[in-house]
Amino acid sequence: MRKVRKLAGLSLAMLLPGLAVAQTTRPAAPSTSIAVAPAFRLTLATALELAARARAKAATLNHQVSVAVVDASGQTILLAQGDGVGPHNTEASRRKAFTALSTKTSTLVLGRKARANPDTQNLANLPELLLLGGGVPLRYQGQVIGAIGVSGGGGAENDDLIGHAASMPEAGITTP
Repeated sequence: MRKVRKLAGLSLAMLLPGLAVAQTTRPAAPSTSIAVAPAFRLTLATALELAARARAKAATLNHQVSVAVVDASGQTILLAQGDGVGPHNTEASRRKAFTALSTKTSTLVLGRKARANPDTQNLANLPELLLLGGGVPLRYQGQVIGAIGVSGGGGAENDDLIGHAASMPEAGITTP
């Protein structure tokens, strides 16, 4: 029995240095990563705050609005219909947010450019895009991390103004 314990202790002692090396040795990382890219994600709390800021701006214009916030992959984080706002505005706000995210451009600017250029007029025919003002990309450290869509604010310019008001500069989230 004593020999077994000694052998077991000896074997463990011989393995420990190898384990320590195995735990601290890492494979060499490539100088530039082509496989993955860092990404920032909007939280639900941030989406709620952005929507609150948009609604506050809409209130200064005496309007209720529907608001949508999508993340960097186009998934809806928040979708809320304003009191008394037509039901079509809820879907419009989602599509505006998706369009702003997808094109990395305000939908008001995008719509105007598309109408002025025969080469881009067909953008209006893509199923998910909606070229009406009110969709605004959200940026953080130079990256588009999502978008907000606003609908029901009394016209394209108002919706765009309300969407741009939903920024959080204190957190580094801007609506350029």
